[in-house]
Amino acid sequence: MPFEFEPQKIKDVILVIPKVFGDNRGFFLESYKKSDFIANGITVEFNQDNHSKSTAHVLRGLHYQAKPYGQAKLVRCAKGRIYDVAVDIRPNSTTFGQYVKVELSEENKHMLFIPEGFAHGFVVLSDEAELLYKASGEYAPQADKGILWSDKDINIDWEIDFEPVLSEKDKVQPKLCEINKEELI
Repeated sequence: MPFEFEPQKIKDVILVIPKVFGDNRGFFLESYKKSDFIANGITVEFNQDNHSKSTAHVLRGLHYQAKPYGQAKLVRCAKGRIYDVAVDIRPNSTTFGQYVKVELSEENKHMLFIPEGFAHGFVVLSDEAELLYKASGEYAPQADKGILWSDKDINIDWEIDFEPVLSEKDKVQPKLCEINKEELI
């Protein structure tokens, strides 16, 4: 099997570690194989691929799409290094408001599967970073929502010693406690 699947501390969030075949020419890996993912409980159908590039110290997030436009994601960092964060915003979850944080990088080639019902964000730890990710739903601008990256109730330890570079939108996102729970997945 070309992948290892490591469940994280929050149910359904899974670190996916691909098998990398490398030699003096470079490397090869499978970044997605439907049959292996299904065999390991990830039955999501991906409908959109995204590619983002960010410079040093950029923090994007925490973003999600309101129902009925929720998205599961499979995120990997193809260039650079990031901390990737998934926050459980499923209102009836026993881990509501808790988060998982993993390092994704071009070196480790790990991927994070984030199911629907999670807000997603990341911070760039290298000079630049490029993320490639699959989404289960197409982007719906009317459902584009977010949570303040520094919400004290969530208390994410971003492990950064710099002031992050934020979009104007991400500077003023609401706290989780201020969100209408009816819009959450």
